[in-house]
Amino acid sequence: MEAHPLIAGRRTREGFRDRLGYAATLLSVAVILVAVAAIYLFVFSRGLATFFVNHVNVLDFLFGTEWRPTLTESEGGPKFGVLPFIVGSFIVTFFSALIAGPIGIGAAIFMTEIAPSWGRKLMQPVIEILVGIPSVVYGFTGLTLIVPFLREHAGGLGFGLLAGILVLAVMILPTVTSISVDALSAVPPEIKAGSYALGATRWQTIWRILMRASAPGFVTAVIFGMARAFGEALAVQMVIGNGKNMPTSLLEPASTITTVITMNMGNTVAGSVENNVLWSLALLLLLMSTVFIFAVRWVGRRGRLMSR
Repeated sequence: MEAHPLIAGRRTREGFRDRLGYAATLLSVAVILVAVAAIYLFVFSRGLATFFVNHVNVLDFLFGTEWRPTLTESEGGPKFGVLPFIVGSFIVTFFSALIAGPIGIGAAIFMTEIAPSWGRKLMQPVIEILVGIPSVVYGFTGLTLIVPFLREHAGGLGFGLLAGILVLAVMILPTVTSISVDALSAVPPEIKAGSYALGATRWQTIWRILMRASAPGFVTAVIFGMARAFGEALAVQMVIGNGKNMPTSLLEPASTITTVITMNMGNTVAGSVENNVLWSLALLLLLMSTVFIFAVRWVGRRGRLMSR
């Protein structure tokens, strides 16, 4: 039995729309894959040129402690030791996560369990405001408030790793809080109801049930916060002091990988040794971001396996 012409025409139009939608989504995926592949290929090609074209020793690059790119051959040649910048990046990332992690998780517990009715109404706008503040505002705030405070009460110039840590802790706080809220909200309500039915108090339910069930989500939140902290440049550059020596104290001026790149990339000639070395630093930054992404995926996979 043949379909009515109107029905057949409608099916034809719907089939065309389906094929068009499929083609559009396939094109979107292809654009994303090509963009990611192009970024990786470009950064790898420029970053590896330091070692294969300019013949900079990899060990001297990674473990050297002197950054003196303007030295002439008569003065011993330029020095491209980036270990102080790597150490500075890891210090500010780790300690900022150490501060923001407990505060963000505690705020998430308050929003979802302690005061669920009005907690979100109070905290959600604050988190959204913190997310929307530009990095330069964080940096300027740290420059005018944190740096003078540290100079007066902790000694030194005020510029240093500690100032960068405090600024980054505030910057990554909304990321940690938002993901922690999602992790707590994903716990089935039956688990919490069962805990209360067995006579557990609210704190016992939070500590022994909800926090354990949400642990993979909390770890994911902290890793995402660390990923943002590791790649932040402008706000840290304004308060860290941009020293080139190996940091020995949280109060001493230091540098991170991102601050060195942003401060020097515009002052180098494309294709020069110093320019390629900065691209090598960008390659390190890209690799670390990739490590953070895979760590998040691994934690998420482990969390799904444990919940089964």
